[in-house]
Parts: sequence; C-alpha cells; structure tokens
Amino acid sequence: MTEHQKQTAFLRQCLLYDDTGQRHKLEETITQLQRNERCVRRASWLMVLLTALAIAGLCYSTVFLADDLQRMSGFMTQLITKVFCALALGSLVCMVAFTGLGVVYRKDLDQRREECRRVAAKLLESRLGKPRAREGTASEISEDPKA
Repeated sequence: MTEHQKQTAFLRQCLLYDDTGQRHKLEETITQLQRNERCVRRASWLMVLLTALAIAGLCYSTVFLADDLQRMSGFMTQLITKVFCALALGSLVCMVAFTGLGVVYRKDLDQRREECRRVAAKLLESRLGKPRAREGTASEISEDPKA
C-alpha cells in the first residue's frame, strides 16, 4: 500500500464519524475515482505489454525470419511488418492517453482528499472545540532546552 493510499484510507476512516449527506457523496466519489485510477493503471500496463510484444515481433521478424521473408511474397513481408508497427504505434498512443487520464484522476482524487481534510477538521472542531493556539512553532518547541 502506497503512502497516498494510506492517507486516503485514514481520511475515509475519519469521515465515518460524520453522518451527513456530504460525507456519503464524498465517500462514493473517492471510491469511484480509486476504481477508475486502478482501471486506467491496469490498462496502461497492458499497453506496455502490447508495445513490448510488438517490438519483440518486429525484432524477431527482422533478425530470425530474414531468410524466410525473402522467400515469402513481398505482400506477406509488408503485412507482417505493418501489423507489428500498427500494434506498437497504437499501443504507444493508448499508453500516453491512459497515462494522461491517470494524471487527471489522481488530481481529482487529491482534490477530494483535501475536501476530506476540511470535513474531518470541521468534524473535530464541532466535537472538540477550536484548537488552542500554540505559543511557538514546532521547531522552537523542539529546540527548547527545558524539554
């Protein structure tokens, strides 16, 4: 589990203490975005695999079938080369598109996480009251010789 996933799980756990419609909608949105992001990530890996297979096929046909391709008709040679090139190019284009879509989903998920933080902070404030102001910053407190 990545740090991003751990933080999202913690925020979702904090939201369970709130029972408003906003929380339910936010939770549904986060669940859908995580599902979409996971799906896009898998599709990207599939495109990486297809690209690698197409490149391997091109290399195989170039190196190992060089003698056989000369004996085959020119049409068959061109067909094999075009199929592997089309597969590689199509996979690369899809991989770029899926990566861009993944970035969009991640950005949207980050916005929903910020919204979770605001809701959790509002919930804590409503239950515990306003936080007390600190007398110094964290670095000043840690450098205090009395501590």
